[in-house]
Amino acid sequence: MQSSRPYHHGRLREALLDEAMATVRDRGVDALSLREVARAVGVSHAAPRRHFPDRQALLDALAIEGFARLGTELRRAAADDGDPGVEATLQRCARAYVAFATEDAALLELMFAGKHADGGEDAALDAFTPVLELILRGQAEGVFEHGDPERVGLLLLSALHGIASLRGAGMIPAEHLDVLVDDAIAHFARGTRALAVEGADVA
Repeated sequence: MQSSRPYHHGRLREALLDEAMATVRDRGVDALSLREVARAVGVSHAAPRRHFPDRQALLDALAIEGFARLGTELRRAAADDGDPGVEATLQRCARAYVAFATEDAALLELMFAGKHADGGEDAALDAFTPVLELILRGQAEGVFEHGDPERVGLLLLSALHGIASLRGAGMIPAEHLDVLVDDAIAHFARGTRALAVEGADVA
């Protein structure tokens, strides 16, 4: 069936990535092929090879595009909203991440699997920069534990990824998701704040 996202001259690469992303979202990574994506976009089966020499190249590009879209969502969530405080801002970012992780679970898995492809690690770092900046701000304000901000970020990401996985498994009702994410951030902030205080006392 022809795609509802028609190919416009000069935008073949973008059209192929959009179609590939829709395929992964709807049917999973295993269903993705250059031939099927070309057919859906409405070009010859050889046309995608101008941009993607093989399926793996398409997967790698899709992973990088996924990080770019995630980064856009996180930056939007982190944008100044009357400066409500680092914890409230982090809650918004956490909601955005969990929404992305539940709506595009197969894409997220591909993103992390492809993180070590050319450009993948830089794309991942760029996507999570808004969260890293919030952690650094929280550490400076005494909200979060001092120390390696990447380690603190990994702890946070592990908690959020777990919530998304439980939602994907049907163990968390959709109407409870935002509240659970907000609670996770509140507990995370309290826990890291306590560690920061203990560290100061020891010092």
